[in-house]
Amino acid sequence: MSTQKSEAPPTAAQQQPNTEEMVRANQANWDARTPVHVASEFYGLDGSRSAEDWFAPFEWTDLGDLTGRDVLHLQCHLGTETAAFAARGAAHTVGLDFSAAAVAEARRLAGEAGRDMEFVRSDVHQAVAALDGRRFDVIYTGKGALCYLPDLTAWAEIVSSLLRPGGTFYLVEFHPLLDALGPTPSPDRQQLRLHHDYLAGRGAIRSDTPCTYTDGPPVQGATTSYEWRHGLGEVISAVIGAGLTVELVRETELLPWKRFDSMVPSENGWWRLPPSEPIVPLLYALRAVKARG
Repeated sequence: MSTQKSEAPPTAAQQQPNTEEMVRANQANWDARTPVHVASEFYGLDGSRSAEDWFAPFEWTDLGDLTGRDVLHLQCHLGTETAAFAARGAAHTVGLDFSAAAVAEARRLAGEAGRDMEFVRSDVHQAVAALDGRRFDVIYTGKGALCYLPDLTAWAEIVSSLLRPGGTFYLVEFHPLLDALGPTPSPDRQQLRLHHDYLAGRGAIRSDTPCTYTDGPPVQGATTSYEWRHGLGEVISAVIGAGLTVELVRETELLPWKRFDSMVPSENGWWRLPPSEPIVPLLYALRAVKARG
């Protein structure tokens, strides 16, 4: 998930690292975030939150019955969402993430809970090799994943190659409009204004902050990360370009966590902006399928 703090495009005085170096910096940053996230109330790994808490009801409608299907969760972090696929009857559930610390915790948590899941440490760009050419019936990703990917065309090709013919790809991601919004103080209440780019074009955005999106102490060690902006059109075009057929695109005003102070609880335990604010998309979902050949 994006932190949206202390972000700024690189200045001429800063030497811009290459893409590989930025991806490595992100990996180190997520390794450093992991112990903070594990101990946080936000993730509720003490049992205060369940895997189902991280899903909107429409996600299960869109995914359909998972019984007997092989499911891959790309960029799975601690596996908090991954566990829900196993609980819903998937034949085999695999989570993949580039953070060694996160994968170690995901394995530990699955073992302690007695869940039969597999976790693989790999950058998503090397996922095909890391998974030994295996293919899956369902691939799931999102909720703060795409902003860490520099090239969506390459990413979508990898997703397609990991799907079996007739397989389903399902993405649930923070809307690029949400990433463009930021709070602005006003005399009576906090207001949201456009503060950040919606579209790509300026390259990676560098962030150097000890803050993460959860509660808990500051991150120790690697605090620098890089994010890339991806508009909705770029995402859809990349998926279509990889040979997948888009069946559904949803936009919703709901979020699984309280991004802004003004947000209020929704009926399903998620969060939305108050009635005084315009209804705008904060999250979107995309379902695509691979032709049976």
